[in-house]
Amino acid sequence: MPARHVVDSEEAADLLRLVRTIAAEELAPRSATAEAEEKFPRDIFTMLGRAGLLGLPYPEEYGGGGLSYVNYLAVLEELAAVWASIGVGVSVHALSAYPLVTAGTEEQKRRWLPEILGGDLLGAYCLSEPHAGSDPAAMRTRAVRDGDAWVITGTKAWTTHGGQADYYTVMARTGDERGDISCFLVPGDVAGLHADPPEHKMGLTGSATATMRFDGVRIEADRLIGGEGNGLKLALAALDSGRLGIAAVATGLAQGALDKAVAYAQQRETFGERIIDHQGLAFLLADMAAAVVASRATLRSAARLRDLGCAFSTEASVAKLVSTDNAMRVTTDAVQVLGGYGYTRDFPLERYMREAKVTQIFEGTNQIQRMVISRALDRSRGGEIVSR
Repeated sequence: MPARHVVDSEEAADLLRLVRTIAAEELAPRSATAEAEEKFPRDIFTMLGRAGLLGLPYPEEYGGGGLSYVNYLAVLEELAAVWASIGVGVSVHALSAYPLVTAGTEEQKRRWLPEILGGDLLGAYCLSEPHAGSDPAAMRTRAVRDGDAWVITGTKAWTTHGGQADYYTVMARTGDERGDISCFLVPGDVAGLHADPPEHKMGLTGSATATMRFDGVRIEADRLIGGEGNGLKLALAALDSGRLGIAAVATGLAQGALDKAVAYAQQRETFGERIIDHQGLAFLLADMAAAVVASRATLRSAARLRDLGCAFSTEASVAKLVSTDNAMRVTTDAVQVLGGYGYTRDFPLERYMREAKVTQIFEGTNQIQRMVISRALDRSRGGEIVSR
């Protein structure tokens, strides 16, 4: 099997070993039941927070792990290889913290980040709306200044951790122009904030996804993050990093499916041979492995640009597109390797296949990624050379 991760320090290698142990001992025994029963595993996130895994890519001075994005995404992979809902949840939590980390005042950071990055508070990210999914500038949720407070009214759709989160990072319109959008940190228990019943999804059923309704939600003025009118810029920057997170989840999901398909092919026999010894199936497994390795390489390339402080928006879209399309193909082929057994719920591969589908949709559909990439091509005047 090709090398899975190349990390930049022994400390990072030790962290990945810890994550694998947690995944094997804490996540794997519960994943199938929780997904079948559609139960949100809030205690798992508390445990991950206490292990220091919810703030890994953010500064140590505020309670984070100070980890490079390359190494952080390797952690997401390991979690998602066992339980995709948890990988998605960790990625979304990091996404919800991004505006505060990058644009909050020093006072705001010291007030809220230690509990957020330490896992005492679980976050959610409210950007999409029922009529404005891929076009966030068209949002209608509005925040109006009222003395020393902001009052938020509107509806946010497809909120991961909706109804379960302790705080919501919310984008809302604060002016009449298309781009007049601001970012707010909204407590989960504030009056006027309500969650609809969770969506009934085909996959990631252990992850709560709900529409959030803001009925005159009143919050303190100091919960405005990054200044008035800067919300859309923050939202799009956050999505660049969030797309890397989803690409890592998709890559981990594909790796988990490949691992299970190989293990089955090594022990299943037909016509007196292990099925992995039949060339037709062996080549299918080889193509699956090549897809996983290619996804990981594309993901690491984009993450390295981020770590270097370089522009990486286009590369994030490429990584998200490649990794999620590959995950869909690899999980589908993994079901094929197991034949009839792959189609049953006695094995997790049918679940992996259902989970892979949504990775092509959220954090910007793959059609949106193609649009981002093609527009970057139209603007390009030759590739940039980057050095450390």
